[in-house]
Amino acid sequence: MEKLTELNSDLTTYPIAETFHSIQGEGAWTGVSAFFIRLAGCNVGCPWCDQKESWTDKTFPKYSSEMLSTKAQQANASIVVITGGEPLMYNLFPLTDKLRKLGMKIHLETSGSYPFSGNFNWVTFSPKPFKAPHESIYVKASELKIIIADQKDFEWAEKQKSKTNSQSINFLQPEWNSRTSSSLIYKYICKHPEWRMSLQTHKFLGVR
Repeated sequence: MEKLTELNSDLTTYPIAETFHSIQGEGAWTGVSAFFIRLAGCNVGCPWCDQKESWTDKTFPKYSSEMLSTKAQQANASIVVITGGEPLMYNLFPLTDKLRKLGMKIHLETSGSYPFSGNFNWVTFSPKPFKAPHESIYVKASELKIIIADQKDFEWAEKQKSKTNSQSINFLQPEWNSRTSSSLIYKYICKHPEWRMSLQTHKFLGVR
């Protein structure tokens, strides 16, 4: 059986919901020019997900690592963000290897619900209680981002932080459609300074 790292990248394709050039709107890299590669396919099932159209991989075109790396190079952004859907449903070594050969800084956004693959400069780990994270993810996290919809989510946040590596930056992010989560997070962080607040600034700006 071939190891993930030994698969031929020229034969690997990925279902792509969209690619676009914008700014990173969340977390530690907020405001940075970013080229996003959104992979289709996800079975985590977050009820408040704002990308539900990306849950299926059946209706989207497939792109090779070569095609995606060419698009990323043409965008000339500071970072390339591989997101989803849930990107770790796929072997990401071929794609990240192509991007790294072009000298790009590669970020991953994942719920961590599948085993880790790929080579990244930064990993945003956003675990969800709807599908348990794979144990291989916790040590890889550069930042931990927990979505807060109501008071009970803080318990989930603390449990995840206790398992994540000590170098990770810890963010609490309001659920966009909640009227109370921002206030809950504000009060919580005032009492728990090891956390930071992340806001979806791209939505305030009206961009993707």
